Amino acid sequence: MKTFLSLSLSILLILAQSVYAQDYVFRVLANKGSNQVKKAGSSQTVPLKTGSKLFSGDQIVAVQGAYIGLVYRTGKTLELRTRGTHNVNDLEGKISKGRTSVANRYMSFVMNKMNEEGGDVNRNYRRNLRATGAVERATESAAIKMMLKDAKNPNKVYGNKATISWEGVEGTSTYLITIKNVFDEVLVASETSETKMNLDFTLTELVNERFVIINVKSKENEDFKSRDYGIQKLSPTEAKEITAQLTELQNELGAESSLNKVVFASFFEENNLYLDALTQYEDAVKLSPEVEDYKVMYEEFILANGLGN
Repeated sequence: MKTFLSLSLSILLILAQSVYAQDYVFRVLANKGSNQVKKAGSSQTVPLKTGSKLFSGDQIVAVQGAYIGLVYRTGKTLELRTRGTHNVNDLEGKISKGRTSVANRYMSFVMNKMNEEGGDVNRNYRRNLRATGAVERATESAAIKMMLKDAKNPNKVYGNKATISWEGVEGTSTYLITIKNVFDEVLVASETSETKMNLDFTLTELVNERFVIINVKSKENEDFKSRDYGIQKLSPTEAKEITAQLTELQNELGAESSLNKVVFASFFEENNLYLDALTQYEDAVKLSPEVEDYKVMYEEFILANGLGN
C-alpha cells in the first residue's frame, strides 16, 4: 500500500511539473517590426505576433527598429527595442520580484480582450473596427461625435486632467470649445486645430468646479456641433478609494512606459472612469507613436465602450 501511495505521489509530482513547465513566461502585448521567435527545441523561426505566448527556452529575434512589449506571467512588463536575439530565460531574469497581485489582475483584464490562440490582435481589431464603421469620420452628419460615454449623465473623472477627443469633420480646420458651469455661464472658451483638448481642473477658471459642461463646434460651419456633455470630478470620498488602489498599482508596476499606461487604462476602465482610461491610452500612444498596436487598442477601447455614439 505504501509503495502504491509513493508511486502515485511521484506520478502526480511529475504531472504537476510538466503542467508548470508548459506555463508561458511572457505574452506579447505589442509588436512592431518583422520580428521572429525561435521556439525551444526548434531550429526554425516563425513570425512573432501580438498575443503570442513565449515559453522557457524560446528566443526572440528582434529586427532593427523593433518594439516588443512583453507582459510577464505575474503582470510585470518589459519593453524590447534592441536588435538581436533575446533569450526568454534571460529576459525573465530582468523582471523585478515582488508582490504583483493588483498589476496581475488588471493585466489579466487586458489579456482577456486578446485572441486566446495568440492571433494577430492588430488584424482582428482592424477588421472589427471596419465592420462597425467606428473609425469613420463625421462627414454626413451635423453632429460632432465626442469620445464620451453619455450625454445624459455625467462622465466621471478621477484626475485633475483629462483628454477630451472627438471625430473630425471634413472641411473643418478649427474647432471652438466652450466649457460652462451648471448656471450656463461660460468659464473657458478656446479654439484648436486638433480633434482633442486637455481638460484641466487646476486652471483658475475651473479649480473650484466639480461639474462642467463641454461643447465643441466647427468654426467654419457652426451647424456642425456636438451635444452638451457633463464632466464631473469624483467626490473626495470616491477619489480616496481610487487613490489607494492606484497607488498600489503604481508601486507594483514601477517606471513609466507605454505598457504600464495600458495597464492603468484597464484599471480606470474597470472602475468606469472612461475619460481617465482614454487619457492613459493617449499617453501610451505618445510614448510609443510608432507602435500601431497601441493605436488599435485605443480605438478598440472606444468601440467596446460605445464612446462617441
